[in-house]
Amino acid sequence: MELPLIHLAVVDSTQAFLRRNPHLGFCGVLADRQSEGRGRQGNRWESAARGGLWMSAALPARSGVAPGLVLQRGMIAAARVLDPEGCHLGLKWPNDLVAWKEGRLVKLGGILGEQIGGRLILGLGVNLTSAPEIPGRTIPPASLIDLGMESPSSLELAISIIRLWDDLAEKRQPLFCWPEPGVALRWEDGQGTCLGWEPDGRLKVTTTEGIRRLSTGEISGLG
Repeated sequence: MELPLIHLAVVDSTQAFLRRNPHLGFCGVLADRQSEGRGRQGNRWESAARGGLWMSAALPARSGVAPGLVLQRGMIAAARVLDPEGCHLGLKWPNDLVAWKEGRLVKLGGILGEQIGGRLILGLGVNLTSAPEIPGRTIPPASLIDLGMESPSSLELAISIIRLWDDLAEKRQPLFCWPEPGVALRWEDGQGTCLGWEPDGRLKVTTTEGIRRLSTGEISGLG
């Protein structure tokens, strides 16, 4: 299904725009700049004018796919478009777009989603030509340009990503997944060691209390 794409110069957030305009049905929206972009856990997402890809799409609601997997597959599809040769971009649990730069993990983007009635609304933010300065982050922000990658127009990217989002049932593998088994982790209310990624999108860890399976909305600040 070829979805129509609305292109805005500025909006509070593409996600909020689709939430308050259900009459638009299934469609995508792309903004050159967001004034109130948000990421996971309500974190502010810096959206410099024409510095990144800020988009959302209202899609038919998915059934039979775990919510965590929907977001992971959505981000893997985006990575496939942004990095067609599969040389740079990977997935940080639960659904961040990351890469290795000079031996350090850096974050390029994030995805969020919500199901409202019969619509699944996915929102994606990716730093293309610039990244915000956010001191103190365990995994600092970076952009495609920082990695020496090409940055096609946001319009081209949005069209291609929405096409792949049309089939989130398809299983695609990222270049790499972080954390790998054996990596020591800390999060907001605990710590442990990664045992692997579960088929339903959860992260399996071992802690002093035993084995725990972390779900997408359960923790923040994984590092």
